[in-house]
Amino acid sequence: MGVGVHMESKMAKLLQCERCPVAVIRTNKRPDDALMFKEGARGCTIALLNAASKGRTVAFSDATVGCPGGKSGCGFRPFQTGFIEYFLSVGGKGPQEGEFYKESPELAKAFVEGLPSIHSEKYLVLKPFGELSEGEAFDAVVFLVNAEELSALVTLANYDQSTQDHVEIRFAAGCAQTFLYPLDNQDQQKETCTVGLTDPSARKCIEKDLLSFTIPQHRFWVMEEKAVGSFLTKETWKTLLQRK
Repeated sequence: MGVGVHMESKMAKLLQCERCPVAVIRTNKRPDDALMFKEGARGCTIALLNAASKGRTVAFSDATVGCPGGKSGCGFRPFQTGFIEYFLSVGGKGPQEGEFYKESPELAKAFVEGLPSIHSEKYLVLKPFGELSEGEAFDAVVFLVNAEELSALVTLANYDQSTQDHVEIRFAAGCAQTFLYPLDNQDQQKETCTVGLTDPSARKCIEKDLLSFTIPQHRFWVMEEKAVGSFLTKETWKTLLQRK
């Protein structure tokens, strides 16, 4: 394929997704047209993921992600303990009340200290997959999906495997579920896909019927090829598509 030819996802076409699949790219170069938070602002990264799924290229950097959870979830820097374990649990430190996502500060601290550490570049760019040029590098692909699209991707992720545990759901912030864990999988050459956006705080920034499904780059290409011979071309899935 020649210069200027853009990519098309076979999975997205067979799923008939309403949202664009989003390529996740670690890079030291920010695209000129990338939408970013202003430095000092405190926005949720999931709001910009939402924008990317609607066709915008967006970017994050350590300087423009004001939320400590977002910095951790994008892989820019880990949480500093001393406050976060109280905020995630029962509160009692600082002006914000606790979120009660963990029963105790001890459990919250163990969670924070167990988060993966990944290699980061200056920017984490989210780009609609269809805007990638042929051969352009990326690290993972995120689909924002409804229940039926999620069921299809979970099934496809296990379609060509002898074991049945190739999709995981981890407790974490929405950005860590969507970016951090899948990129850790990529670094370790794993092929595990990750369901995300079960974080109640992140859900405020996304439509109520959507979850994320992130596929590491290597596994994405395999699933792309397997999709065309799978159930996605058969009658059961075609019947479900009629309900859209």
